[in-house]
Order: sequence, then structure tokens, then C-alpha cells
Amino acid sequence: MPKFDFVELPAIAGRYLLSLQITDIVDIAIMIFVLYKLLTLVRSTKAANLLKGLLFFLAMLVLSNAFHLNGINYLMSRMVNVGILALIILFQPEIRRVLEQMGSKRIIALFTHTEVSSAVEQTISQTVLACEDMSRTRTGALIVFEREMLLDDLVQSGTVLDASVSSELLKNIFFVKAPMHDGAVIIRNGRILGAGCMLPLSNNVNLSRDLGMRHRAGIGMSEHSDAVVVIVSEETGSISVAVGGMLKRHLKPETLENLLRNELLPQEGSDEDKPSLMNLLRAKKNGGADDAE
Repeated sequence: MPKFDFVELPAIAGRYLLSLQITDIVDIAIMIFVLYKLLTLVRSTKAANLLKGLLFFLAMLVLSNAFHLNGINYLMSRMVNVGILALIILFQPEIRRVLEQMGSKRIIALFTHTEVSSAVEQTISQTVLACEDMSRTRTGALIVFEREMLLDDLVQSGTVLDASVSSELLKNIFFVKAPMHDGAVIIRNGRILGAGCMLPLSNNVNLSRDLGMRHRAGIGMSEHSDAVVVIVSEETGSISVAVGGMLKRHLKPETLENLLRNELLPQEGSDEDKPSLMNLLRAKKNGGADDAE
């Protein structure tokens, strides 16, 4: 078997690069871009772990072939034969979501965030209007804004919807006699995915005793995911936001809007100037008046 001369590797690479044409570069760039976009669709915890397992399996297959581990290589090669079917089963939710997006009229939104950002801005405005009214009437509410981690399992615990966000719809959902008012609304990219959804409760034993189940569910949701959770108290009408297991209470509508814009629509500028939940808590420790958990 002829030996490979590593000294010639730079010369071989140089000849290959010189042989590339513009169409080859465009082809490679498109494939990298599409692969990146597809990877962003499996960014949930479950899909990410499955992807890690798949990469580990492929690495073991390559190593078993390189080190002539014939038994292991034979078994893993046979498993590859059913690998495509297994991948379709494991990644069924992600594949379905891709096909739904490709079949919609908003296919451009699969590769751009312009339309999504516009929808999120509208959602924030409508949410603030609804929370302001519900705070005045002391109507309890629990609104979850999904971010990187997907919440499909929690959506299935309630009533699955697909509706644009409006203040009227949110107020109708959380109306005290409405069938879905006790659960949470889950929002993704400016659309309501589900209502009446059950959220995990916080296990933090240091939470204030005056916090009810709605607040504990909101904090628990923020502990188990990167979601932003808005809570309106039924007892006091106070508006709160939970992020990363931290709760900021007694928010004014203007503060709520600024906080949601910063958390859901990151903007340029120094972190100290942004009204994020972390900075609000820092301000409280330095003498702020609002309560925080």
C-alpha cells in the first residue's frame, strides 16, 4: 500500500483551490448556509442531544474502520442501513416543522428574520396592552414567550392553537370564566401556539410565601428553559416577568414593554444601558424600590 506523503499536502491543497470555479464556491456557500439553517431548527434540548448521539455514532464508525475493528464495524455498518428511517422517526417534529414552513407562503422567513422580528414587535405591543387592561381588572394571566428552547411538549398539554397575537384574544383567553384561563399561553415568533398549557412549578424553597401557584409556575418555566414569562397577579393586578429563574415584580406597562423588547429583540448598545431583567435586579440591589425574587 503506497504511503501518503504529508509534505505534498500543501501542494495538493493549493492545486485543488486553484481548480475551484465561481460556481463551486457558490455551491459550497449555499450548502453551508442551508446546513446552518437546518441546524438551527434542531436547537431544542431533545433534538440537540439526539444530534450529539448521531455524531458520536458516526465517529465510532469511522474509528472502527480506521483501526480495523471488524466486529464493531460490521454491526455499525448494518445499523446504517436503517439509519435513515431511524432519523425520520427521531427528528419527526423538526422535519414536520420544516415542511410546514416550506409549504407556507412565508417560505422566505425560513432564511430571514425580518418578518419574524416584525411579528414579535407587534406581539409585544399587543401583550403590553392586554396586560395593562388585565392588571386594571385584576385578571390573572400567564404568558410564555419561547426563545431558543422549543416548548412543543408543553404546548401539547393544553389546547393547540395557531393564531396571531392580539390584546383582545389574550383577554378573552384569560377571562375568568373562559375554559383555558387557568393555564398558560405559549407564543413562538409572534403567534400563539397553545393556551391552557400546564407549566412546571419552581422547586426553589426560598421564594416568598406570598407568591401563588401562577407565579411559581412562571418561575419554574424560566428555570427549565430560556423562555420569558409574563405574569399578571389575580389578587393584586401586579405585572411580573420571570427570566432564568429570577422574578421582577410590580412592573409598569412602559417598563414591561422595554424589558420584553430587550429580551426578545436584542439591540445594539452597552449591556448596562439595556433594561434587561438582570440589570433591573442589579439596580434593585443598589437601592431600587421594586421587589425582586
